Amino acid sequence: MGYIDELKRVGRDANPFFKLMGIDVDEYGDGRARLSMEVRPDMLNGAGWLQGGIYVALADEAIALALYTLLAENERIATIDEHTSFMKGVSTGTIVATGRVVRKGRRVAFADGEVRSAADDTLLSRTSTSFAVIEG
Repeated sequence: MGYIDELKRVGRDANPFFKLMGIDVDEYGDGRARLSMEVRPDMLNGAGWLQGGIYVALADEAIALALYTLLAENERIATIDEHTSFMKGVSTGTIVATGRVVRKGRRVAFADGEVRSAADDTLLSRTSTSFAVIEG
C-alpha cells in the first residue's frame, strides 16, 4: 500500500512525524497539499518564537505530499535542494503550510511551499525545493 492510500485509510497516523507534531492533513491532490498545525510552547526557541526548523519541516511535508499525489506507483522521491526564507515569527496560534508542484519531470521535480498564519493569512516563510524522482 502506498503513502497516499495509507493517508486515505488512517489519516495523519500514516506519518509518524504528523502524529508527533500534531499536524492535520487538510487537503491534497493534483500536485497540491495543505497541512495545518497548532503552535505549542514546546516548539518555541529560547527567544520565544516558533523554532525555524519547524517552518521548514512543515513546508517540506506539505511539498512532499503535493508531489506524492503526482508520483507513479513505482516512483519515490528524495530531496536534492531546499531553501527557506523566513518572513515573520509567531509564538501562538495555528499555522498552515501549502505545497505546490511547479514541474515534475522524469528525474527531477520542482516544488514550492508557504507557511502562513491561519488567523490572518500573514506569510511566515517561503520554501523552494528540488527532488530526485527515483524509479523502482
